[in-house]
Amino acid sequence: MLFSIAASLLLAADPKNDYPRPDILIEAADLAKLAPDKVRILDARPKVEYHAGHIPGAVRVEVAEWSKDVSNRPAAEMWGGRLADVGVEPHKTVVVYAADLREAARLWWILKYMGIKDARLLNGGWTAWEAAKLPTETKENKPTAPLAEWKPVRERLATKEDVLRYLQDKSAGILDARTLREFTGQLKVQGVARGGAIPGCVHLEWTELIDPQTKKFKPMSELKQLLADRKVDLDKPAVTYCQSGGRAAVLAFGLELMGGKQVSNYYRSWSEWGNAKDTPVEAGKKRE
Repeated sequence: MLFSIAASLLLAADPKNDYPRPDILIEAADLAKLAPDKVRILDARPKVEYHAGHIPGAVRVEVAEWSKDVSNRPAAEMWGGRLADVGVEPHKTVVVYAADLREAARLWWILKYMGIKDARLLNGGWTAWEAAKLPTETKENKPTAPLAEWKPVRERLATKEDVLRYLQDKSAGILDARTLREFTGQLKVQGVARGGAIPGCVHLEWTELIDPQTKKFKPMSELKQLLADRKVDLDKPAVTYCQSGGRAAVLAFGLELMGGKQVSNYYRSWSEWGNAKDTPVEAGKKRE
């Protein structure tokens, strides 16, 4: 508890972190100051990159395997052991990073879905850590943690049925994190029967939240203006989607960072919606 308070004060003192929810994001310099026994750091990069150098104490996670199992197996049968194997404990802070924000955000979202209370993204990921010239190591870390029972937080995962209901009752906003060409239907992904978008959704490509040079989230003022321009109501429940959950996780994180009250990820996204026979599709319209 003392650690969480100290970390929150550390973040609050940084003017770059004046977001409504700074507690889910951490800067590289701040992470480097934290006691190793108070935080579990998870590396979502490919194996070859991890072994070439990583943040001291970081444990590599095979995100692709975790992603497949989000909806395939009950938590009681698999997630307890999987999280224990990488040293994750229910009440321990977890920080996630990668070189590709989509994979880091995907892992962050899985952790939050599984019930981790304090899960954070390293702002700028591996790029920021290297830019700060902070220490690295090459040894493989294999910590363990006591086996715990995890219960998925249902509100963080949107299903096709949920989205169909939202289209009827308008109780949640739906946001598309894909490229403009996917949104308009100009680009149809291989293996998906139909191109286009969920009717009435807001197009907000995940890259629009990120500074292309630093790979960090844009300042609060810029994100606030972006959301206002797209008429995103942060007080209303929101559902994000993409092709398979990764880009949607970045957008979900961004909305939560900006104070979104209830944000869920339609994790099966267009890979399911575009192939289903009971889902409406429209060609998303370009903004004027």
